[in-house]
Amino acid sequence: MSQVHYVVEGVDEEENITGPLPLKLMEEKSDFADMEGRSRRRETGTTEKEETEKEEEGEFKVKFNPEKHILLDDAKKINKKIKVGDELITELETHTEFGRIAAQTAKQVVIQRLREAERSAVYEEFKKKEGEIISGIVQRKEGPLVFIDIGKTNGILTVAEQVPEENYRIGSRLRFLILKVDETPRGPVVVLSRSHPRLVYGLFGMEVPEIDSGAVEVKAIAREAGSRTKIAVTSKENGVDPIGSLVGQKGVRVQTVINELAGEKIDIILWSDKVAEFIANSFSPAKILDVKVLDEDKKHALVEVSDDQFSLAIGKRGQNVRLAAKLTGWKIDVRSPREAVDFDQTSEKNETQPQETEQ
Repeated sequence: MSQVHYVVEGVDEEENITGPLPLKLMEEKSDFADMEGRSRRRETGTTEKEETEKEEEGEFKVKFNPEKHILLDDAKKINKKIKVGDELITELETHTEFGRIAAQTAKQVVIQRLREAERSAVYEEFKKKEGEIISGIVQRKEGPLVFIDIGKTNGILTVAEQVPEENYRIGSRLRFLILKVDETPRGPVVVLSRSHPRLVYGLFGMEVPEIDSGAVEVKAIAREAGSRTKIAVTSKENGVDPIGSLVGQKGVRVQTVINELAGEKIDIILWSDKVAEFIANSFSPAKILDVKVLDEDKKHALVEVSDDQFSLAIGKRGQNVRLAAKLTGWKIDVRSPREAVDFDQTSEKNETQPQETEQ
């Protein structure tokens, strides 16, 4: 076995790389051709430095190159039948021993080629997984950035993709959404997310077989990461309860997702193609009295709730009505019956006042 092979094996052990890749890279690169030596070489024989050859087009001179040409007299010592213009093939000695500098150079080239191939393989692998869920371990923090060990490389969790007030303890294992993969001169960059609504979809997809089979379809998701999520679902098969499928027996499925999201509240909504019904469902857990479509083109609706349900419909700091608007894609106003009565009385006064003035 040659010394270069020993070098490659050393790199293989240091870099923890298995398989034929190191030797394959070595064979493909011409950098090692000179070090390993080729078993056969072709050399063109010529005569004196200004020996001429005759061709159909005429005569031309060949400039003598000692690396490619050999004098005719020297060539005949090897092969007496050789003629001007013939090729002379000679066996070359294969060298197996090299100096320290040559071996170190070979090692550096192998490592460089391996890293380039590894970066390309990592980029192609994770590029195909964009939008999927992956499990990772929090490795370290550098300022606001959190670096996650996801196996063959590290993912980056930027501030925009972090959940407010979520604690990323070093060594803790979490699930992330592969948001995007970028290729940079320093290698592939895998951007992860904990705040994207699609993370909730992916977690339910892992827990609910009906979603994977297509029996249950997730129609829309509205999320305020770390606080509350509303998810609208519908059934594609008769006899399948979409809400029950996501909740699971004794709430096991939805509780697993809630635990992964550090206690984030989740409202599972029944989707409907009827706008008024869907808007009413989106206010869960609040109960709605009536939904009026004010402007269908501008997607503007008015929701009426009872006095005791008004604060629940609005939610803390307007969160419930805000998520309902995101989920449905409609602008929604909420009022109680008392507000409606006050509004009607005010309108009647405004109509009667001008008449009294005229009298």
